[in-house]
Parts: sequence; C-alpha cells; structure tokens
Amino acid sequence: MSAKEPSAKEPDEVSPSVATLHAAIARLARDMHGSSEVSVAPDDVLSQVTQAAVELIPGVDHAGVTLVRRRHRSTPPELESTAETGPIPRQIDDLQHHFGDGPCFEAIWTEETVYVPDVLTETRWPAFVRAVGEQTPVRSSLAIQLVVNDVELGALNLHSEKPEAFDEAVTEVAMGLAAHAAIALSGARRGQQFRVALASRDIIGQAKGMIMERYDTDAGRAFGILRQLSQESNVPIVDVARRIVEADHLE
Repeated sequence: MSAKEPSAKEPDEVSPSVATLHAAIARLARDMHGSSEVSVAPDDVLSQVTQAAVELIPGVDHAGVTLVRRRHRSTPPELESTAETGPIPRQIDDLQHHFGDGPCFEAIWTEETVYVPDVLTETRWPAFVRAVGEQTPVRSSLAIQLVVNDVELGALNLHSEKPEAFDEAVTEVAMGLAAHAAIALSGARRGQQFRVALASRDIIGQAKGMIMERYDTDAGRAFGILRQLSQESNVPIVDVARRIVEADHLE
C-alpha cells in the first residue's frame, strides 16, 4: 500500500479541539518571539518547540529537529539531530543518515511537508522504512521544513507510535507551530550573532588599548598592528586580540 495524504477524522476524534490547539500555539509563539530578543540560545528555542509538539499536538509521541549542514545533492548530507524529546528521533535520523534518504530529507529538499501514514506499508525509501519498522516503535511520521537560510536547512520531525496518526487538521496545527518556530529561531540566531559581535568588538577594543598604552601609539596604528598580526599568523583578528588580552592578564 502506497503512502497517502492525511485523511480527515471526525471532529470529536481530535482532542483537544483545533481551536484550543491554535490558542495554545499562539501563546507559545508569543513566548518564543519575545524570548528571541533576549539572551536565549537557538537550541533552547528548538527544545521549546519539540516539547510543545509532544504536549500539544494529538498523536505526537516523539519529536526532534534535524539540521542539514551540507545541502548539495552532489555530496553526502551532514545531519545534526537536536532538541529531541527522547532517543527515538535521533535513532531515526541516524537511519536516514545511514541510508541517505527519508522523509526529513524529502521535506528539506522539496520545501514541503512529508507525511508517512504507515511505515509498514510505505513504498518510498524502502530500506529506510523497513529499518524504522524493525528497530523503532514509530508507525507514522510528519516532517515539516523548519529553517531555510544560506548555511543550513532543517525540519521539524513528529513521530507517532500509531499508524495514520496525523489528519489534515492536526497537520495544519503542526505546520503553524513550525512556522512560528522558524521565526523565533531566526530571531534567536540574530540575537546570538549580535552578542558575539559585541563581544568581539569589546575584546578587540581591549587589545587596542593595551597596544596603545604599551607602545605609545594611537588607535589607528594599534588596529593596524592587530591586523598585521592576524594576516601574518592567518588567525582571525578577534582571536589575536583575545590572545593579547589573555597574555596580559597572566603577567
């Protein structure tokens, strides 16, 4: 039997109600979007998302995020599993990495949501689904593209121990959660980059001040010394500055 699209369930089969789910995800989204503006690590944002998926979305027994660091089809992809709610999502990612294919890869490459109603009857990725059926309790999965930028792609992976666990209404809720997660994750990454940039500026400023004081020179020439040291040693200028500061503190 080939894979099919999520089938609609009767309204009373979706508990809690779709409206309640959307309200809960809206509250989570406000929290995530707010937290992305303060000192919250991207991994913490992803952990909030996967935990919320298990707690809020009917049928989800296991959740995780897969990041693909190398996305060219001409080279083997590099997977990074993160924010797993247990060992199962990482085990499934390991199988995808081993076989080089699977629903997560499909979601990432095609920028679509990929549904596996029943791994025991799925005809796509035959070696992968056979291994999932033999080695894990997972029977249906939903992979939703999560991140798209210049350096990485990602997917939110939801797994159920029951076949045909995700109908159209639940899939819509899961996609909403993934959309909010992508926005929050992007904000958290920008915040992280900003904090790193501030820290780099501060350490370079300290090193410049030390050079100016020790060699009685101005700021421009002190920075020129740092830049020359960086070029000669083939080391980033912030690392050169950090070494100077640390060496001074050890004296």
